[in-house]
Amino acid sequence: MTVRMDNIGIVVEDLDAAIAFFGELGLELEGRMDVDGPWAGAVTGLGDQRVEVAMMRTPDGHGAVELSRFREPDVIEDHRAAPVNALGYLRVMFEVDDLDDTLARISAIGATLVSSEVVDYEGVYRLCYVRGPEGILVGLAQSLR
Repeated sequence: MTVRMDNIGIVVEDLDAAIAFFGELGLELEGRMDVDGPWAGAVTGLGDQRVEVAMMRTPDGHGAVELSRFREPDVIEDHRAAPVNALGYLRVMFEVDDLDDTLARISAIGATLVSSEVVDYEGVYRLCYVRGPEGILVGLAQSLR
């Protein structure tokens, strides 16, 4: 059996800011479109929906982040400020070549460290969590080997 993760979905209010953030992380905008119609509502269980979607692909082409801005129906819950030990989906983690450079680029557009430091995980990775636009939680890792 083969299983491959295709994408992770994140709902946002400001699609342009989210695209800029994930672009600074190194993801590439694959496409942007409106999604609506009976098939879309049937998949999500929301019925009549209108959503603007942007697909951000990793440079290796093996994964993606699907950013969605709902026009209809209204968003009913907000988990953006949930702490890292909240139940449910937590974050997406990206491995980057240069963590310091990545942090400098995303900090320039408003991302902040969740903790006050980047940690060394047993000499294998440098790790941190950051909050991007709208509080999106992202993990970053740089291999030390």
